[in-house]
Amino acid sequence: MPSNDARNLLQTAVPTAAAGAIAVAVSAGVAGGKGAIGAAVGAVLAILFMGIGLYVLQWTAKSLPHLFQAMGLMLYVAQLLLLVIFMGLFKDTSLFNPRAFAAGLVVSTLVWMVAQARAHMKAKIFYVEPDSEHGDRPTTTGSRP
Repeated sequence: MPSNDARNLLQTAVPTAAAGAIAVAVSAGVAGGKGAIGAAVGAVLAILFMGIGLYVLQWTAKSLPHLFQAMGLMLYVAQLLLLVIFMGLFKDTSLFNPRAFAAGLVVSTLVWMVAQARAHMKAKIFYVEPDSEHGDRPTTTGSRP
């Protein structure tokens, strides 16, 4: 993973994990142990889905740059639909508190999106890749007038 990609992942995953930890603490205080488990499962699920999505998007940008924008839109819609499906599947579970699960999932997803937007805005991304082999002088092809 290139250093810029790793930095972007770090700048998004750390705030999301911190928000997930806060959600776990709040859920533990409000709903007890099952609330803490629900919030932890929701936060881990959000980090997992969003991390895989970021990896796929970075792979698309490098391999198929002409599909980058369409893939980004499709990816975010698919992620949100999958998160809603998981919330629907676990709404009546007795393994953990479903409200704490939903809260941890939603809070972690929102923090991930905000942190990713912030990381992207602060990144120094070249518009043109510098070419260090040839120096400053452009090479001319064909005849000179």
